[in-house]
Amino acid sequence: MMFLRPATVCVALAAAFPTLASAASDADLKQLRQQLKELRDSYEQRIQALERRLADTESQAASAVTRAVAADQTATSAVQSVAQVEARTVQAQAAADSAARSPVAASAFNPSISLIIDGKFTRFQRDPSAYRIDGFIPSGGEVGPPRKGFSLGESELAISANIDHLFRGNARFALAEDDGAGVVEVEEVNIETLSLPVGLKVKAGRFLSGVGYLNQQHPHEWDFSDAPLAYKAFFGYRLQNDGLQVRWVAPTPLFLEFGAEMAGGEKYPGAERNRNGAGLWTAFAHLGGDIGASAAWQAGLSHVRANPRERGFEDAGLAHAFTGRSQTWIADFVYKWAPNGNSRDQSLKIQGEYFQRSEKGDLAYDVDGAATDHAARFRQSGSYLQAVYQFMPRWRVGVRGDWLKSGTARVADLTAGELPLVLAGHDPKRHTAMVDWSPSEYSRVRLQLARDMSRDRETDNQVWLQYIMSLGAHGAHRF
Repeated sequence: MMFLRPATVCVALAAAFPTLASAASDADLKQLRQQLKELRDSYEQRIQALERRLADTESQAASAVTRAVAADQTATSAVQSVAQVEARTVQAQAAADSAARSPVAASAFNPSISLIIDGKFTRFQRDPSAYRIDGFIPSGGEVGPPRKGFSLGESELAISANIDHLFRGNARFALAEDDGAGVVEVEEVNIETLSLPVGLKVKAGRFLSGVGYLNQQHPHEWDFSDAPLAYKAFFGYRLQNDGLQVRWVAPTPLFLEFGAEMAGGEKYPGAERNRNGAGLWTAFAHLGGDIGASAAWQAGLSHVRANPRERGFEDAGLAHAFTGRSQTWIADFVYKWAPNGNSRDQSLKIQGEYFQRSEKGDLAYDVDGAATDHAARFRQSGSYLQAVYQFMPRWRVGVRGDWLKSGTARVADLTAGELPLVLAGHDPKRHTAMVDWSPSEYSRVRLQLARDMSRDRETDNQVWLQYIMSLGAHGAHRF
């Protein structure tokens, strides 16, 4: 909008009325000047008012624009935030879908790795290198105690991960010492299925057999420093083979599991073989449940059948070999108690197993000498019973009794005096007590006292001091 200045108005009026200007008196001129002045003041006031209104309007418009821009930015930020949330949601959903389709996602390139460190200090009355279980054919396994004094126990290195949505891989290596030299033993290397229907699971490779109760546990899981005599005599301290295992857990209120295994059978009670097919078969079943809120139990029955060929053993400087059929039955039972199921402060565990073995075949007597064959039959049994009580947090005490029955050993054409000395009628036994302290779930220190009567007319009073330390990932133990 354009406004006329007062001077311009005056010039226009003077130009428009020239006659009036020349004829007017001084009074008229004075009056005219006064009116012009008033008109100019009026226009000046109106112009100032209009300028103030214009300034106010411009200021308000600028504020409105600022608020609009700020509001637009806020809306834009909100839209971006919503978009980001939606994007993250879509990504999370995609990751979840991918994980559901392929459980390998995280662990395929980051397998779980754990190292169990085991060390011992021992004091024995007898020479550990001469240890044997009289009345039983030597198993050739790790039945003897460690050397006197300080020794490296059986440490374990374990690696496991999902391979894909169908399979999981497991590997476990035992790190030990033999005659002063470090040795690495392949304890377990296997694959197992992840998604078979109706509770089925298949495992293939090298694994610990599912028979009995203690056999499935690794040494660091034991409640005592060594295996019971029955496991040493019948399995060479544990049954381990290369083969195939099938398990099925029934969809019942009680825990009900059935399993079967087919393996090479090259380890005791089998023997090294160079033949097609399997040499060892097992079948087992376990049943368990709860007793109220504070107790639980599990019972099992297992059968092991092997066909050893020329299973050799030495005694009194002579070499012998057995060929035939070996069958072992195992009954196991476990009871656990903890107040309201909370075992942190107090708990009790009672565990026992009974073994019965029968073998029938031919005994090759003195294979490096006269080499005579004799029809042979053996029937033997053994058991152990143990109880472990946690009387306060981190502290436990336990006792275990072991008993073996050498039973009957009938070898045709050989009298009792001619039988190998290891088959002489001796019933080994052993009594053990322990106390251990676990500062955390990853460490344990144990003191164990034992009175071992495995050899005829020889007693070995033993002292064990052991530490077990766990590094890295470590899964939950079995029931």
